[in-house]
Amino acid sequence: MTSPRRRFQTFDDPSHRKGPERVAALRAAMREAGVGGFVVPRADEHQSEYVPANAERLAWLTGFTGSAGTAVVLVEKAAIVVDGRYTLQAPEQVDTAVFTVVPLADKTPDAWIAETISPDTVLGYDPWLHTADSVARLERAVAKAGASLKAVPNLVDAVWAGRPPQPAGRVGLQPLDYAGESAEAKLTRIRDKLAAAGGDALVISDPHNLAWAFNIRGTDVAHTPLALGYAIVPREGQPSLFLSSTDLAPEVRTALGALAELEPRASFEQALGALAGRPAKVRVDVATAGSALKEIIVSSGGAADIGPDPITGMKAVKNDAEIAGTRAAHRRDGLAVTRFLAWLQRSGGNDVSEIEAVEALEDFRAESGLLREVSFPTISGSGQNGAIVHYRVTIGSDRRVQPGELFLIDSGAQYADGTTDITRTVSIGTPTEEMRDRFTRVLQGHIAIARVVFPKGTTGAQIDAFARRALWEAGLDFDHGTGHGVGSFLSVHEGPQRIAKTGAVALEAGMILSNEPGYYRAGAYGIRIENLILVEERAITGGERPMLGFETLTLAPLDRALIEPSLLSPAEAEWLDAYHARVRETLGPDLDPETRAWLEDATRPIGPSA
Repeated sequence: MTSPRRRFQTFDDPSHRKGPERVAALRAAMREAGVGGFVVPRADEHQSEYVPANAERLAWLTGFTGSAGTAVVLVEKAAIVVDGRYTLQAPEQVDTAVFTVVPLADKTPDAWIAETISPDTVLGYDPWLHTADSVARLERAVAKAGASLKAVPNLVDAVWAGRPPQPAGRVGLQPLDYAGESAEAKLTRIRDKLAAAGGDALVISDPHNLAWAFNIRGTDVAHTPLALGYAIVPREGQPSLFLSSTDLAPEVRTALGALAELEPRASFEQALGALAGRPAKVRVDVATAGSALKEIIVSSGGAADIGPDPITGMKAVKNDAEIAGTRAAHRRDGLAVTRFLAWLQRSGGNDVSEIEAVEALEDFRAESGLLREVSFPTISGSGQNGAIVHYRVTIGSDRRVQPGELFLIDSGAQYADGTTDITRTVSIGTPTEEMRDRFTRVLQGHIAIARVVFPKGTTGAQIDAFARRALWEAGLDFDHGTGHGVGSFLSVHEGPQRIAKTGAVALEAGMILSNEPGYYRAGAYGIRIENLILVEERAITGGERPMLGFETLTLAPLDRALIEPSLLSPAEAEWLDAYHARVRETLGPDLDPETRAWLEDATRPIGPSA
C-alpha cells in the first residue's frame, strides 16, 4: 500500500485567542530593555508576505494569523492594526480585552502611536523588521508625542520559548526552459541598471529578486519557492551570495559558484560593512531592506542609496518562455479546477465541508503529477465565512456547505512553469435574487477589466474604478484592491504592478495580474470572481497612441445560476459567452466524458438563445 500524499495545507488553529500572559512577558522584556513600548510587525528581515515559522512573531503574540498587520504594545495599552481584508478576522482571533483592533483605513500604526504614547516614553523596534521609510514614520510619530525611538534586539524573540529555528531548505536551479534568460544575462542587465543610476553596488534583500536574478528556487518558506538570504552585486566584479541554507547539491553549488562567491549568511553584515567602507555608494531596496542595512553602510563610511531595487521591475515583465509556461500552467490548473467544480455540483454540496473541499481541490491538482505546492492557503468559505475576505478554515471553524448558501473558494498552485490564482463563487441550491444581482455586478466589473484597452503609461489606479462601477451604481463596493501582480513560479502576490487605488506603477506588456472584484455581506455571504490576466499590446485601427489590453489566462467556468442576464449589456454577454466557449474548447478534450458533459452544460451561452 502506498503512503498518502503529504498535503501542503493544514487546518490547525494556531491562534485560540492568546491570553495576556505573552503580552505580560513582552512587557517584562520591555522594562529590562529600558523601553516603554515595542512594535511587532508581521514581517521577517526581508519584509516578506509569507514568512518562515520563526518569524511569525505577530501570530505568536496576538493569535492573529493574517498575512499583514502590526501590533504596538505599550505599558498599559496595546493595539493591532489590520487592513480591510482582516477587519472581521482579527477580532475573532485576538483577545480584545488586551488588544484594540484598529482598521488601517481609520488609523495607521504611526497615527495610533502618535495619539496614544505618553511623552518621554522610549519606543523600541527591531531594525531588521522595519524599512528605513517605516522607521522615519515611527520617528515622526514619537516626535509628535514628545517620545523617542530606540533600536533594540527583538524583544519577542527574548520571551518566545520554543521558537522554531531559521529554515535552511534545499536550493535548486530554475531550468532555462522555464526561466527564459540565463543568470549571467540577468546579472549583466542588473549591472547596467546600477551603472545608469551611478551606484557602486546593489544589495539584493528581496528573496524573490534573489531567486529571479540567480535562477534559483528554494524551500525555506511555505507556498513560495524561496531560498532566504542576501546578495551583493558590485558594478564591477563577481557578486557575493549569502544563502541561509547550505543544502545545495553539487551541480547547484557548481552553477552558482560560476556566478558568485558563495558565502555563509553569517558573514553578510561584515561583507556589507567592508564594501561600504571603501567607501561605496550602495543601493538598498526601499521596499524590503531592513533599516539595519542602512545603519551598517553609514556606520562603515559608505553612502546608503535607498531606492527601488531595479530587479523588481525587471522581474515583473515576463519573457516569452515565462509567458508560455504560465499559459501551460493555467491550462493544467483549469482542468483541475473544472474537475473540482463538477465534483462539487454533482455532490449538490450535500455533506461537503470547507476542509473537504480544500482537500479535494488539492487532490485534483496533484493528479497532474506536477504540483509543487499551493501558492497560498486555500480560502474555502461557505455562507457567512465567505464574507471574511482572507478566511482560513480550521478544524474549529469548519462548517458544512448548506443549501441556499454561496460557497467561495480562492486557491492557487505552484508549478515549475507557472503560478496560478483563481477564485470561483458557486451557489448551493437556488440563489436569492439579491445573490444573483450582487454576483452579476461583480461579474460586470470583472468583464470591464478584462475588456479594457488603455494607452501605455496607464497605472493600475487609473483602471481600478472600472471594476467598481456596477457596484457603485447600487451603492456597493469592496475594500480590497482589484488586482495584484503574480510571479513565474514565485510569489502569488508580486509587485510593483497592481490594480488598486494605490496602484501607481504604469502597466507594461508582459506583466501578469489578477482581476478579482468582489462583494461581501458580513454575516451572510461573500462573492469574488478572479482570473489572472496578462498585459499585452493592442493595435487599434486608426489609433494614434500605443495601446495595451489584457489576455485572460485562467480557464474555468463561472456559475451561470448566479448570473442575471437582464443586467448584462450585449457586449458583456458576448464576452462571457466567448470566454466560456474558450474554456470549453480548450479543456473539454482532456476531460473524462462525464466531466466534459458537465462542462458543456456549464458553459452554455447566456444570451437570449440560452
